[in-house]
Amino acid sequence: AQVVWLHPEAPPKPAEGAPCNGCGLCCLAEPCPVGVLVSRRRTGACAALRWSDGQGRYLCGMVSDPGGVTGLRNPWLVRAIGAWARRSIAAGVGCDAQLDTEAPPR
Repeated sequence: AQVVWLHPEAPPKPAEGAPCNGCGLCCLAEPCPVGVLVSRRRTGACAALRWSDGQGRYLCGMVSDPGGVTGLRNPWLVRAIGAWARRSIAAGVGCDAQLDTEAPPR
């Protein structure tokens, strides 16, 4: 069993196929193929994952702030990377995390 610590205000994991709500569970458990490139690892939390206090959810930094994640500043390139990341992670398609969650023991 793998233990993943979520932000206390993170929304609960949606059902598989339901729209992503930014719970962050999938990205904290392991990086997706885009995250593997950015994080340079295949296990553990994705380095591109960002918590948004304003939205109360996790965001993929490669979608929301690719320049901040990569350090690139060219506006055209940053927009292109963001578009590529959205398509690569299938943003908007729905939750595909086959993970179960449980609250920590008290």
